[in-house]
Amino acid sequence: MSQDFKNLDMTMMFAIHDALRRELERIARITARVDEDPRHVLSTAVGWELFKKFLTIHHTSEDVTVWPVMQEALAGRPAEIALLDAMEAEHAVIDPLLADIDAALADRDSGAERLGGLVDTLYTSLGAHLDHEERDALQLMDITLSQEQWAAFSAEQRTRVGEDSVRYLPWLLDDIDAAKFAHILGKMPEPLRNAYDSQWRAAYDALDIWGTRTSSVH
Repeated sequence: MSQDFKNLDMTMMFAIHDALRRELERIARITARVDEDPRHVLSTAVGWELFKKFLTIHHTSEDVTVWPVMQEALAGRPAEIALLDAMEAEHAVIDPLLADIDAALADRDSGAERLGGLVDTLYTSLGAHLDHEERDALQLMDITLSQEQWAAFSAEQRTRVGEDSVRYLPWLLDDIDAAKFAHILGKMPEPLRNAYDSQWRAAYDALDIWGTRTSSVH
C-alpha cells in the first residue's frame, strides 16, 4: 500500500499485517479441505497456535500502547475518536472468534458444522480490520504519535513475544518476497540477523507449521 508516512517507520506494521493475511489464507484453505477433517489439521497444527499467539500479541500491544495514547492526544476531535473507537471495536469482535474456533475444533458432535462459518467470519472480519487500519488509522498514527510512543509500541510487542522471538521472526518472514525480506532483515541488529540465519530459520522450517512440508523460500 503506497502511503507517505513522514514520521513513523511502518515497515513492521505492514509486515505483521501481511503475515496475518498469509495465515488467514492458509487457514481458509485447510478449512475447505474434503480429504481430511480440518478440525484435526487445525487443532494439531503449530501454525494455528502461532497465528493465535502473534495476532493476540499484536492487538493487545495496540490496545495497551497505541489507542489510549491517541485517545488522549485527540480528545475533542470526534471524527478521529470515532475511528479509534472503531479500531477497538473491531478488535473486540475478532479476538473472541479465536476461542469460538477452538471450541468448534474440540466439539466432536457439531464442531465440524460450525467451523467453516467461524473461519469465514474470522477471514472477513480480520481482513476488513487490517484494510481499515491501513487505509485510515496508520496515517492518523503517523501524525499523532511521537517516535518515543511508537518505540513503546514496538517494545511492548517485543516484550510480549519474549522467548518466542526464535519463531516470531521466521514466521514474520515466511513466504515474503525477496525485496521485503532483505529490507526487514536488514533493519535488524546483527546478532539477531546471525541468529536467524544460523538457527532460527532452519528450526522454524523443521516445525512444518501446517503439516504440509512447504517451507519459506528464503
